[in-house]
Amino acid sequence: MHRGYLPLLLVLASLWGASYMFIKIALDELEPAAMMTLRLFLAAGVLVVVLLAQAGWRGALAGVRDVGSRGLALGLLNAALPFWLIAWGEKHVDSGVAAIANSTVPIFVALLAIRLNPGERSRGLRLAGILIGLVGVGVLTGLHPERGWWPVAGTLAVVLSSVCYAWANLFTQRHFTRTAPLVLATVAITTAAFMILPFGVAQLPERVPGWETLGAVAVLGVLGTSVAYLIHYRLVTRYGSARSSLVTYLIPAFALLYGSAVLDEPLTLAALLGLALILGGVGLGSGLVRRRRVAA
Repeated sequence: MHRGYLPLLLVLASLWGASYMFIKIALDELEPAAMMTLRLFLAAGVLVVVLLAQAGWRGALAGVRDVGSRGLALGLLNAALPFWLIAWGEKHVDSGVAAIANSTVPIFVALLAIRLNPGERSRGLRLAGILIGLVGVGVLTGLHPERGWWPVAGTLAVVLSSVCYAWANLFTQRHFTRTAPLVLATVAITTAAFMILPFGVAQLPERVPGWETLGAVAVLGVLGTSVAYLIHYRLVTRYGSARSSLVTYLIPAFALLYGSAVLDEPLTLAALLGLALILGGVGLGSGLVRRRRVAA
């Protein structure tokens, strides 16, 4: 059963890690809202087709009705807002830095759970992990940026997207424990596509972008969103959320590799130190280190 785990994990990390590079490429000719509108509609089309193929019209409609109006919040928190924040942030920071900043999701899940789920208290190693991760964010942001304060704003925008994802995770855990993951993904992505559509139309360029930009958006929509979502949910359902969460450690490494090899982005000491602190904080703050010790 575990033979297919590592290949799936590596494929997912490589897809999500490459997404930051393709966002950077597409930003040369497209504004954030326009790019993410195209990405979301492409992804929604693929997910709708897969859902209809698996559940049929009646099953798909029944699943959408089960999600109900909460799908609006899910689409906003899990796709529309964080997608736009990441794209806007990458206008001012390297793709590798954005990936590192976005790897803080488990830290904010633990932090928000203190308020949203009082039974989930962070203490000891988990509390230390949250603090270490936040220090990593500070190191990554930098107190004296060389290019002014726009890189600070860009990094914080990506960190804010992590807060959105964390909130979406807790919202999903509270309201959709019995809903099929494919239904959730389809509803979230499709809802987000229509939410961001007016802003995307307002930011459409005056001329049709080149093939490189359109190709980057196509890869983002089909591979980086719809296919990646399907792989992710396959990992969760077959191997559990704890083992699937290890992808968090791999995504920044892939993003840094792509950014350095393809985009000639520098590997700075602040980025590497921030990466070490954030991933160390993720391991402690998410309880992953403790779970692995108990399992051993």
